[in-house]
Amino acid sequence: MNPIVDPRSESRSFQVRHDIRPGDLGWLVHLHGVLYAREYGFDPRFEAYVAEPLARFVSTRTERERLWIAERDERIVGSIAIVAATDAEAQLRWYLVDPSARGLGLGQRLLHEALDFCRGCGYDSVHLWTVSALTAAARLYLAAGFHKVEETTGERWGVPIVEQKYVIDGMQSRSSSANVQLRKDGFSP
Repeated sequence: MNPIVDPRSESRSFQVRHDIRPGDLGWLVHLHGVLYAREYGFDPRFEAYVAEPLARFVSTRTERERLWIAERDERIVGSIAIVAATDAEAQLRWYLVDPSARGLGLGQRLLHEALDFCRGCGYDSVHLWTVSALTAAARLYLAAGFHKVEETTGERWGVPIVEQKYVIDGMQSRSSSANVQLRKDGFSP
Protein backbone atom coordinates (compact mmCIF):
# COMPACT_ATOMS: atom_id res chain seq x y z
CA MET A 1 0.00 0.00 0.00
CA ASN A 2 1.30 3.45 -0.92
CA PRO A 3 0.66 5.98 1.84
CA ILE A 4 -0.43 9.46 0.87
CA VAL A 5 2.44 11.85 1.49
CA ASP A 6 1.63 15.33 2.71
CA PRO A 7 3.86 17.72 0.71
CA ARG A 8 4.19 19.91 3.82
CA SER A 9 6.02 17.09 5.58
CA GLU A 10 8.73 16.98 2.90
CA SER A 11 12.07 18.61 3.48
CA ARG A 12 11.63 22.37 3.48
CA SER A 13 15.27 23.06 2.96
CA PHE A 14 15.87 25.25 -0.04
CA GLN A 15 19.15 26.79 -1.10
CA VAL A 16 18.72 30.37 -2.25
CA ARG A 17 21.60 31.91 -4.14
CA HIS A 18 22.18 35.03 -6.19
CA ASP A 19 25.13 33.99 -8.30
CA ILE A 20 24.11 33.25 -11.88
CA ARG A 21 25.47 30.03 -13.33
CA PRO A 22 25.52 28.61 -16.85
CA GLY A 23 22.08 27.22 -17.71
CA ASP A 24 20.19 29.30 -15.12
CA LEU A 25 18.67 31.75 -17.60
CA GLY A 26 17.52 29.04 -19.98
CA TRP A 27 16.00 27.10 -17.13
CA LEU A 28 14.18 30.16 -15.73
CA VAL A 29 12.76 31.06 -19.14
CA HIS A 30 11.73 27.42 -19.63
CA LEU A 31 10.11 27.21 -16.19
CA HIS A 32 8.16 30.44 -16.74
CA GLY A 33 7.05 29.32 -20.21
CA VAL A 34 5.96 25.82 -19.24
CA LEU A 35 4.20 26.78 -16.00
CA TYR A 36 2.35 29.78 -17.39
CA ALA A 37 1.26 27.76 -20.45
CA ARG A 38 0.03 24.88 -18.29
CA GLU A 39 -1.62 26.95 -15.57
CA TYR A 40 -2.91 29.98 -17.53
CA GLY A 41 -2.79 29.09 -21.23
CA PHE A 42 -0.07 31.59 -22.17
CA ASP A 43 1.51 31.06 -25.59
CA PRO A 44 5.26 31.12 -26.50
CA ARG A 45 5.29 34.93 -26.73
CA PHE A 46 5.31 34.91 -22.93
CA GLU A 47 8.70 33.16 -22.97
CA ALA A 48 10.05 35.93 -25.20
CA TYR A 49 8.59 38.49 -22.77
CA VAL A 50 10.58 36.82 -19.97
CA ALA A 51 13.75 36.06 -21.96
CA GLU A 52 14.54 39.45 -23.50
CA PRO A 53 14.67 41.58 -20.34
CA LEU A 54 16.20 38.72 -18.34
CA ALA A 55 19.09 38.52 -20.83
CA ARG A 56 19.52 42.30 -20.69
CA PHE A 57 19.49 42.17 -16.87
CA VAL A 58 22.32 39.63 -16.77
CA SER A 59 24.42 41.72 -19.15
CA THR A 60 23.90 45.09 -17.45
CA ARG A 61 23.01 44.51 -13.78
CA THR A 62 24.45 46.72 -11.09
CA GLU A 63 25.12 46.22 -7.38
CA ARG A 64 21.59 47.53 -6.68
CA GLU A 65 20.00 44.74 -8.75
CA ARG A 66 19.83 41.05 -7.94
CA LEU A 67 18.36 37.76 -9.08
CA TRP A 68 17.69 35.09 -6.48
CA ILE A 69 17.46 31.46 -7.55
CA ALA A 70 15.97 28.86 -5.23
CA GLU A 71 17.01 25.25 -5.53
CA ARG A 72 15.97 22.03 -3.88
CA ASP A 73 17.86 18.83 -4.58
CA GLU A 74 19.98 20.71 -7.18
CA ARG A 75 16.90 21.68 -9.21
CA ILE A 76 15.67 25.24 -9.70
CA VAL A 77 12.28 25.63 -8.01
CA GLY A 78 11.90 29.40 -7.75
CA SER A 79 13.17 32.85 -8.54
CA ILE A 80 12.69 36.53 -7.86
CA ALA A 81 14.61 39.61 -8.98
CA ILE A 82 14.97 43.28 -8.17
CA VAL A 83 15.72 45.59 -11.10
CA ALA A 84 16.34 49.34 -10.80
CA ALA A 85 13.53 51.37 -12.37
CA THR A 86 15.01 54.68 -11.13
CA ASP A 87 17.47 55.62 -8.40
CA ALA A 88 14.59 55.63 -5.89
CA GLU A 89 12.32 52.91 -7.30
CA ALA A 90 12.91 49.20 -7.91
CA GLN A 91 10.86 46.75 -9.93
CA LEU A 92 10.22 43.22 -8.70
CA ARG A 93 10.42 40.72 -11.59
CA TRP A 94 10.55 37.01 -12.47
CA TYR A 95 8.87 35.88 -9.24
CA LEU A 96 7.97 32.23 -9.61
CA VAL A 97 7.69 29.15 -7.43
CA ASP A 98 7.47 25.71 -9.02
CA PRO A 99 4.32 23.76 -8.02
CA SER A 100 6.52 21.16 -6.25
CA ALA A 101 7.73 23.87 -3.85
CA ARG A 102 4.49 25.78 -3.26
CA GLY A 103 2.93 25.94 0.17
CA LEU A 104 6.27 25.46 1.92
CA GLY A 105 7.11 29.10 2.60
CA LEU A 106 9.53 29.58 -0.30
CA GLY A 107 7.49 32.34 -1.96
CA GLN A 108 7.33 34.29 1.28
CA ARG A 109 11.06 33.77 1.87
CA LEU A 110 11.99 35.01 -1.62
CA LEU A 111 9.75 38.07 -1.32
CA HIS A 112 11.12 38.89 2.14
CA GLU A 113 14.75 38.64 0.93
CA ALA A 114 14.02 40.83 -2.10
CA LEU A 115 12.35 43.54 -0.02
CA ASP A 116 15.15 43.47 2.56
CA PHE A 117 17.61 43.92 -0.31
CA CYS A 118 15.61 46.93 -1.54
CA ARG A 119 15.76 48.53 1.89
CA GLY A 120 19.51 47.88 2.05
CA CYS A 121 20.00 49.49 -1.37
CA GLY A 122 18.09 52.60 -0.34
CA TYR A 123 15.10 52.18 -2.65
CA ASP A 124 12.08 54.13 -1.42
CA SER A 125 9.51 52.19 -3.42
CA VAL A 126 9.06 48.94 -5.31
CA HIS A 127 6.54 48.15 -8.02
CA LEU A 128 5.57 45.01 -9.88
CA TRP A 129 3.26 43.94 -12.66
CA THR A 130 1.27 40.72 -12.38
CA VAL A 131 -1.94 39.18 -13.65
CA SER A 132 -5.14 38.78 -11.64
CA ALA A 133 -5.05 34.98 -11.93
CA LEU A 134 -2.07 34.87 -9.55
CA THR A 135 -4.17 35.11 -6.39
CA ALA A 136 -1.69 33.40 -4.04
CA ALA A 137 1.04 35.84 -5.06
CA ALA A 138 -1.36 38.77 -4.59
CA ARG A 139 -1.97 37.64 -1.00
CA LEU A 140 1.79 37.70 -0.39
CA TYR A 141 2.11 41.17 -1.94
CA LEU A 142 -0.70 42.59 0.17
CA ALA A 143 0.64 41.00 3.37
CA ALA A 144 4.08 42.54 2.65
CA GLY A 145 2.57 46.03 2.34
CA PHE A 146 2.01 46.40 -1.41
CA HIS A 147 -1.21 47.98 -2.67
CA LYS A 148 -2.80 47.71 -6.09
CA VAL A 149 -2.60 51.01 -8.01
CA GLU A 150 -3.55 50.08 -11.57
CA GLU A 151 -5.48 47.46 -13.49
CA THR A 152 -5.88 47.00 -17.24
CA THR A 153 -7.82 44.40 -19.19
CA GLY A 154 -6.78 43.07 -22.57
CA GLU A 155 -5.44 40.15 -24.50
CA ARG A 156 -1.80 39.23 -24.21
CA TRP A 157 0.16 36.02 -24.76
CA GLY A 158 -2.84 34.47 -26.50
CA VAL A 159 -5.38 34.82 -23.68
CA PRO A 160 -7.54 37.51 -22.11
CA ILE A 161 -5.87 38.84 -18.95
CA VAL A 162 -6.20 41.49 -16.30
CA GLU A 163 -2.80 43.04 -15.64
CA GLN A 164 -2.29 44.60 -12.22
CA LYS A 165 0.34 46.95 -10.89
CA TYR A 166 1.23 46.81 -7.19
CA VAL A 167 3.41 49.32 -5.34
CA ILE A 168 4.97 49.51 -1.91
CA ASP A 169 6.10 52.99 -0.83
CA GLY A 170 8.14 54.22 2.11
CA MET A 171 10.56 51.29 2.08
CA GLN A 172 13.09 53.18 4.18
CA SER A 173 10.56 53.70 6.97
CA ARG A 174 9.52 50.03 7.03
CA SER A 175 11.59 47.51 8.89
CA SER A 176 11.59 43.90 7.79
CA SER A 177 9.90 42.98 11.08
CA ALA A 178 6.98 45.22 10.09
CA ASN A 179 6.02 42.74 7.37
CA VAL A 180 2.97 40.70 8.22
CA GLN A 181 3.89 37.07 8.68
CA LEU A 182 1.77 34.58 6.79
CA ARG A 183 0.53 31.30 8.17
CA LYS A 184 1.95 28.17 6.56
CA ASP A 185 -1.14 27.94 4.32
CA GLY A 186 -0.25 31.32 2.75
CA PHE A 187 -3.03 33.37 4.28
CA SER A 188 -2.41 36.39 6.46
CA PRO A 189 -3.79 36.29 10.02
